This record gives sequence, C-alpha cells and structure tokens, in this order.
Amino acid sequence: MALHPVPRKVGIVGYGRLGQSLVSHLLTQGPELGLELVFVWNRDPGRMVGNVPPSLQLQNLAALGERHPDVVVEVAHPKIIHESGADILRYANLLVGSPSALADQATEQQLLEASHRWGHAVFVARGALWGTEDIARLDEAGGLQSLRVTMATHPDGFRLEGPLATAHCTGPRTVLYEGPVRRLCPFAPRNSNTMAAAALAARSLGFDRVIGVLVADFRLLPAPLQAGDPSLLRSVLLPKGTSSSHYLPPTTTTVPLLPWPQCPHTSLLSQ
Repeated sequence: MALHPVPRKVGIVGYGRLGQSLVSHLLTQGPELGLELVFVWNRDPGRMVGNVPPSLQLQNLAALGERHPDVVVEVAHPKIIHESGADILRYANLLVGSPSALADQATEQQLLEASHRWGHAVFVARGALWGTEDIARLDEAGGLQSLRVTMATHPDGFRLEGPLATAHCTGPRTVLYEGPVRRLCPFAPRNSNTMAAAALAARSLGFDRVIGVLVADFRLLPAPLQAGDPSLLRSVLLPKGTSSSHYLPPTTTTVPLLPWPQCPHTSLLSQ
C-alpha cells in the first residue's frame, strides 16, 4: 500500500553505480514508497539502453521540465551541479548527491538565488557522515570550535585531479592532502563529498575552516562503492505537517544547505 495517494515524481540524474541502484529501487519499490520514477538522464545515454525503459530515458537534461518532477536526485558528478543545478531548480526541488560542488562559492550562490527565485529547495546527501546531527547540534549550540575529517582508502579508490592526480605514495600510508576542505574539493571531487557534507553541517566553520585530510593507505583493501542503500529514497518522504527546515529523521541521508526558503514544495522533502 502506497504511503501517499499521489506519488511524488522523481527524476534521476546520473546512471553510474549509485544511479543504477536508485533506479532499480524506484522501479521495484517506488509505488509502495509513494514515489514514481519519471526520468533517468546520463551524460552517456548508451549506458541506459537495455537497462532503463525507453519511455523513462531523458536525452536532453534541459527538457526535464516536460516530465514535471517534484524532486531531481543528482548522483552524477559535481560538474552537473555547476552546469545545471540552477536550471533544475526552475522545475523541481534538488537533492545534491555531489556536495563537493558546493565548495565553489559561485555555484552555491547560483543555487541560492535560483531557489529563492523559483520557490524550490536544495537538499544535500550526507553520504557516510553518520555524525551529521551531532555536528549540527553542537554547532548551533556554539560549542563547535574546530572540525577535522580524515578519509583513508586504498590508492585504487581515489579518482583525483590536478596536482593530486600525480601525487606519489611514499610508504604504506601517505597523507596526500591536509588543509581546508574548500581547496581539496576541486581536486578530489569524488572523494571529498563526506568532508563537504561536514562543512555544510558545521555552518559556523564552513568549507574554509573545516579541515580535510586525505590519506592513501595500502593496508586498506579496495572497497566497491556501497550503492544499495535505499534510505536515499526514504529521504524524499516527509510526514505531513512537518517543517522541512527542522525535520531530520534518523534514516534520512540529507543535510540542509541553508538558508533555503519555505514554500509548499519543500514539504515534500526532509532536509
């Protein structure tokens, strides 16, 4: 039995491992969750052939408004948020799965302005940052003086750019970067999303004062992306009458990108 009489329409941007998992869950479990998949877009449309029903394949992201989504879930790459985030907000709420994109101040400002202009909200996936609520509460109480996030993985797990792409490991454990998260995100866009979520949760510190440490450790086994968490689907469900700016249930995977305006559409989402 569906949780909501009128399904909420969801669009997925990105059909990599995480996008594939989300699409699969929406197709099989969407109706019982009160969600309807209305489109899937991927930079390489060929990846969707034979896997996504033709009627759901969106060839041109600029045409997403024709599908009338309530929320668009980005699970592609920060470049999508840089290039199309503000345009998406013209038609729907936006769940950002690549929060490292928001280290770019121009992008963050564009999203904020588009949110106010079109009356849609922005939500940010917190990923592996399970301490989000604690960080936010401590920050709001004025008790957070500093925050340091260390991410260690096998070198094969990195997808680095710029100077970090040519960094050499000098031993079994090498610190590739240590400094403000804002400076790290452009060179490790796929490996800094948890740090970016921390910077957003710790609003008084932000991207410039939250310290990120990226460590290459040969002692750690390469681990595949854990893309099967259906809680990302549950994060687009919000009990009736609950304010989206204050509600954060234990199972949600999103954090706020404040201050986004209150509007009828934001009640569709948890933050």
